[in-house]
Amino acid sequence: MRALRFVALAGLLATAGTAVAAPVTYKLDPTHTDVLFTWNHFGYSNPSANLNNADGTVVYDEKDPSKSSVEVTLPLSGLDTFVPKLDEHLKSKDFLDAAQFPNITFKSTKVAGAGKGKLKVTGDLTVHGVTKPVTLDVTVNKVGDHPMLKVPAAGFDAVATIKRSDFGVGAYVPNVSDEIKIRITTEAHGDKQ
Repeated sequence: MRALRFVALAGLLATAGTAVAAPVTYKLDPTHTDVLFTWNHFGYSNPSANLNNADGTVVYDEKDPSKSSVEVTLPLSGLDTFVPKLDEHLKSKDFLDAAQFPNITFKSTKVAGAGKGKLKVTGDLTVHGVTKPVTLDVTVNKVGDHPMLKVPAAGFDAVATIKRSDFGVGAYVPNVSDEIKIRITTEAHGDKQ
């Protein structure tokens, strides 16, 4: 009887060990990360800009998304509209004031599952020295071993809409839209196992 209890206990411990997966920490790959934002210009066009050189980490727990987190820094030196004069204008004191506020940051405060392959990531977005809560609607694209790099990898897409005036960047509203649409796609890599 004692041997049977020992076998049962060993089986339970073995099962418990395999059922609990630890969160994995991934480093953003800036060459496969795009942070695009668009706005409306006097009703005529919808220009866009990319924030290059994203630096950050994603901690992702597939089994329990609430144990996940995101922290990202976006240097305004990487802002690119493909129009150098527009880049300069957006970095000026009229808008982002990159000389005084050189980075945009996001740090998650809550991650929740939102259906199969979907997450709601709420966090603090800091733009122009102002921090406000923002919720990203996230799609989990793929999680697994990267076939070329031979490391754990994860890919996500996310969207959000913010009001730039909430962050003290209200020049030319409403002619230049207050509403900014953000679209993110990112690939991130873990360490070799």
